[in-house]
This record gives sequence, structure tokens and C-alpha cells, in this order.
Amino acid sequence: MTDASTPVLLTIAPMTVAVLRETVPVAALTEFFDRAFTMVPSVLAQQGIVAAGPPMAVYSGVPSGVATVAAGVPTATPVSPVHGVSSLTLPAGRVARVIHRGAYDALGESYQALTDWLHEQGLEPGPMMWESYLTEPTPGGDPADLLTEITWPLAR
Repeated sequence: MTDASTPVLLTIAPMTVAVLRETVPVAALTEFFDRAFTMVPSVLAQQGIVAAGPPMAVYSGVPSGVATVAAGVPTATPVSPVHGVSSLTLPAGRVARVIHRGAYDALGESYQALTDWLHEQGLEPGPMMWESYLTEPTPGGDPADLLTEITWPLAR
């Protein structure tokens, strides 16, 4: 079972994120995340840059059969591009945010609830959204305990 918190509207500052970007089949996202969340910290360590927040994934458009995704971590300073890792600046502005509690494979339910809520408010989601993984999955851990923060900038 999954659970989502009540959505909130916020105004956020821009955020720099060190990421690995690819377009991958949705079925291959786990493999991509495994590579990205290994490669990005390695590049940061080589450049003496410290993560400034939890791991995250940034989606360009709503994934269907394939996803254009960038996965990595926020940083205080941009990373020098190497091994496919580069910096991405997430824009400042108004966003809708909700916390999803539960397994990753049920995130779609929280996205749908957030989309419905936005439309009820007369607001339109923009073309980009991101997930911040507030808890790390552990072997033998209960997926119901996972917390994922979904942030969706509003269309201008």
C-alpha cells in the first residue's frame, strides 16, 4: 500500500545537480539508476565536491515506454563534465510538492493524485518533474517505509 501526503505549493530557488543523463526504456530504469548513483558520487569524489542533498531523478516529460532522465545529487558547485556526468540547473519558481510513502513501483499513483490535485486548483504541471529519494532502500527493508519527495514545477 502507498500513501501520499497532502500536496503543497512552494516557491523554490534554483538548484545545481550533478547528473548522468540518458533516454532509457522504463523497464531499464533500475539499471540506469544503479549506474548513475555509482558514477555520480565517484566523479564528485574525484573533483572534491560534496553532495548537498539526497539522490534524485529529474524527468523531462512524463515517462511512457521510454524516459528521458537525469539522475544524481544536488551540489553547491557545478561539476566539471566527465564520464557523461555533468551539471544541471533546476529552475527557480512555483512548484507543487508531495511526499510519496511506499514502493517506487507505486510512484505513478502519487503522480496521478498530484496531477488531479493541480487540475482541481486550476494549475497546469510543467514539462519537467523530479523525485528526491529521502530514504535509501536497504536489503530486506520494507518498501512501505520508503519516502520519495515529488516536485513538479508549474507551467508558466
